[in-house]
Amino acid sequence: MPSEDGKIRYGVVGGGSISQGAFMPGVGQTRNSTLTALVTGDPDKADRLATLYGIKAYRYEDYDRLLKSGEIDAVYVATPNFRHLEFVLPALEAGIHVLLEKPMATNETDCHTMIEAANRTGSKLMIAYRLHSEPGTLEIIERVRAGEFGEPRLFTSTFTQTVKLSNHRTQHGFSAGPVPDMGPYPLNMVRQLFAAEPIEVSAVGVKTPGRDIGTWDTVTVSLRFPDERLAQFTVSYSLPDSERFQLIGSEGEVEASPCFGYGEGVGIAYRAHLQEESRRVTHPVVDQFAGETAYFSDCILNNEVPEADGQEGWRDVRVVAAIERALQTGHPQVLEPLPARRGPQPGQARQFPLAKVPEMIDTEMPTE
Repeated sequence: MPSEDGKIRYGVVGGGSISQGAFMPGVGQTRNSTLTALVTGDPDKADRLATLYGIKAYRYEDYDRLLKSGEIDAVYVATPNFRHLEFVLPALEAGIHVLLEKPMATNETDCHTMIEAANRTGSKLMIAYRLHSEPGTLEIIERVRAGEFGEPRLFTSTFTQTVKLSNHRTQHGFSAGPVPDMGPYPLNMVRQLFAAEPIEVSAVGVKTPGRDIGTWDTVTVSLRFPDERLAQFTVSYSLPDSERFQLIGSEGEVEASPCFGYGEGVGIAYRAHLQEESRRVTHPVVDQFAGETAYFSDCILNNEVPEADGQEGWRDVRVVAAIERALQTGHPQVLEPLPARRGPQPGQARQFPLAKVPEMIDTEMPTE
């Protein structure tokens, strides 16, 4: 049951940068959600954050005690992705709803295990595709779906950043590399814009000289979709920050930047080119984490299935797995055709002012 004032009570699992710098501050912007607990492997971090937010702190080994405490209705899981199943499955089994950071898992088997548990227990599972509740993103998707740019035929995207070599993501192989970490953004976007699933995957990766990263640090992916449509995106841990995508349809194009990021100064913006007219549309900065949390809490309170459910998460993970096989073998990977999903709808949009972020505490810890 929610709190006395009707708010869904969240426990945060993982005290890394995304929890501290985005999710935890964002919850306070909503009207239907509240923080109750934090689970982390760092005792000092746990105590300091618990004091800051006025919540209870738990160690990882005490997670089961939290699930049985009656203090939470849902958990937000933001551990490294190879630990997702470890914390998601017990929560679902305990009747606790789960908001899970992407990518959903490091393999398809874990995805299916989570989906089966959610279906069996009735606990809600939502993958944290924050852009599915971001007004500017939903506007682009809706305009493309409405046919304003004709039939969508070609998608290209670049999403890059320079990750410090001290960051744990650089030393844990492919599953912590740029494809699972950053790839879901352009991948999920093209799946929404094309309203279809890829049927063939190719990929080329490089390891930048002088960058001691334990996997391909820059990767270009090519996707073939039904009806002879093409998409391509490049992600990197070794280039200056950049984020953009271009969709070319039979009657026009959309060019968006910024389009994947969040935080101060990041308002979704795009240029729509139709016939001889070109117009730039800029949306205000919103708290995307508050938006996704409010949407998920609404789903819990109204007993509705969240749009970005486990099936949505698995569809991205299966493509990421195919990208890894393509990189390893040097050969294109054929994917089984899947029916299209309904995708995010305009009613999912939530608009909250950006929360003030407190000073971060030890976010480079390798466990989170």
